[in-house]
Amino acid sequence: MMSNKICRFTAGAVVFLLLLAAGCTPADKEIAKTSVGPEKAVVTKVEPKKTVETKVEPAEQKPTVKLALKFTPGETTTYKLTTQVQKSVLWEGPLPDKPDAFKGGHTGNKIEMAFAQQIKSVGDNGSAAAEITIKGLKYFARVKDNVVLDFDSSREKDRNNPLSNLIGQSYTIEITPWGQVSKVIDISRAQAAVKGGTSAHRVARALLLAGVIKERHTIPALPPGNKSELKKGDNWSSIKSFDFTLMGSKSYEKIYKLKGIKDAGNKQLALVEMYAIPSSEGAKELHKEKGGGFFSKLFDNTEEYTGELKLDLSAGKVENCIEKLKSEWLAVDPAPVQNDKKEPAALRMTALRLYQIERID
Repeated sequence: MMSNKICRFTAGAVVFLLLLAAGCTPADKEIAKTSVGPEKAVVTKVEPKKTVETKVEPAEQKPTVKLALKFTPGETTTYKLTTQVQKSVLWEGPLPDKPDAFKGGHTGNKIEMAFAQQIKSVGDNGSAAAEITIKGLKYFARVKDNVVLDFDSSREKDRNNPLSNLIGQSYTIEITPWGQVSKVIDISRAQAAVKGGTSAHRVARALLLAGVIKERHTIPALPPGNKSELKKGDNWSSIKSFDFTLMGSKSYEKIYKLKGIKDAGNKQLALVEMYAIPSSEGAKELHKEKGGGFFSKLFDNTEEYTGELKLDLSAGKVENCIEKLKSEWLAVDPAPVQNDKKEPAALRMTALRLYQIERID
């Protein structure tokens, strides 16, 4: 959990703050001092040589495991993927003090997709050509608390929605043992099934963009190939950046740790935990391009970015992987308190990012 100093704003500035973004302050640097004592004369006494037998105890060796996916031509696995992107702006305080121009609420979308992954072939480097077939889909979107799209492929009334044309469609990708989608091989047939001019058609096509497909099927918690041989307690990291639009952009270092190995029936599961901290890598460039402006300093910022991975080592398949970032910005107007009012006015902005993939067969 990370926090900046709470800043105050005057009541007349509340509406203006709706256009503001949030930022972060760099951590203070620590300087280590080394103390060197005076030199001392050392007297060396030479004794006759003696033969000493030294017994060397074997060092305790922790077993290593390989955190990687395994592929077999012809095998099919079914997964459920959930992603959510949401932001909100909320007024907190006496309703009579709420500015008439204030327009808050929740904006974002949540997507649930069930898909079958069939391995078509495996290359010499272990990467696989996988055919993805969409089995089920839910899509919920709203803008300032107004629902603009609510689709569920399991509902009879949604069968005529253009998004239903995605059910049964397939596309092919290339995925590495380290969980990276290295190539989108073929999406043409699926794209042809969702041609049209409605907003639902556009949403369906957006789900088939190459970049969206890569992000959807990439497993973020797996280590790179040159670091896949790990022991309990080993860790690795990666950098992830997010654009919070009016709230600014931030970069995080995600730190993963192999927590342990456990037996679960006929499976052996590797357990990985993740937490993230603000990253200084590329922070200057990020600040120049998209960082928050002067008014970002008016907000107190708290955030939590955590995750977990359960990998079936025997089958080389992900059982569950989840990563969640929740960031919150708060600005408080002290004027009501100073005027003997009980409750101060406040503006709260939040952003949520969720990724989860679960094996369901």
